[in-house]
Order: sequence, then structure tokens, then C-alpha cells
Amino acid sequence: MSEAPLPAIRSLPSWLLGRAAARGRALVAAALAEQDMRMWHHVVLSAVRDLGPVAQADLGRGVGLDPKDLVGVLNDLQAAGLVVREPDPKDRRKNAVSLTARGARLLTRCEKAARAANDELLAPLSEAEREQFTGMLRRISGTGD
Repeated sequence: MSEAPLPAIRSLPSWLLGRAAARGRALVAAALAEQDMRMWHHVVLSAVRDLGPVAQADLGRGVGLDPKDLVGVLNDLQAAGLVVREPDPKDRRKNAVSLTARGARLLTRCEKAARAANDELLAPLSEAEREQFTGMLRRISGTGD
């Protein structure tokens, strides 16, 4: 007699990773919502801090966001005073995006909230297990940092 489908599926690493990722996203999304921030907005804000001033097209490629979706996120961030878009000094035909002081302060709070959410996700693991787990995730995710 063969194993029931649900236990078979639930034993697959890909299923388990998907469930863990969904739980992690939910925890981080809830923590960011407390800061009035959404996930993609946080990703873009963080990338602007790391890359800025950055051409809008390069920013979109860097975070893997469709250009029309990026425009919507940037419109929201600019309306909130978190980023500015100005002509790129390297190519005046393009926009360069930079973080404002207000954006930097909010990003600091969001990063703290996201770290706390990740700590909650990984609470069942010891510090050594967390480091090992994160290293394994890097290897299998193809990010290989």
C-alpha cells in the first residue's frame, strides 16, 4: 500500500521551504505594516539606500520588479517623502532615485521590525543552527553570498 498523498507531500523539502517562506513573509509583512510599510516598498527603499543614487531602470533590475510596478512603488515612496527622483547626473534622460532623511529613519525602524520577525521565525533554532540554516538556504537558493 502506498503512502497517503498529504504525508508524502509534506515530507518534501520544497513543500517545507514553501511553508516556512510563507510564514516568514507573513511575520515580516505584519511587522512592516506596523510601520505603515509594505513588503515591496521596504525592498525598494532598502535597495535605494544600498545603491543610491540609482537610475530607476537599474533599481528595477536590481530588485527584480517590473518597471510599471516599480513606478507605482516609487510614486508611493516619493509621495510619502521617503525618496526623491531627480535627473540622473550621468544621463539627464533618466531618473536617479535617492533616499531622503525621512526615508532613512523609516528604513531603520523597518529593518529592526523585520529582524525581530525573522528572530520569531527562527526562534526554535539555536544561534549555531540559525547560521548553519542560513548558509544552507544561501547555497540552495542560488544566491551564494
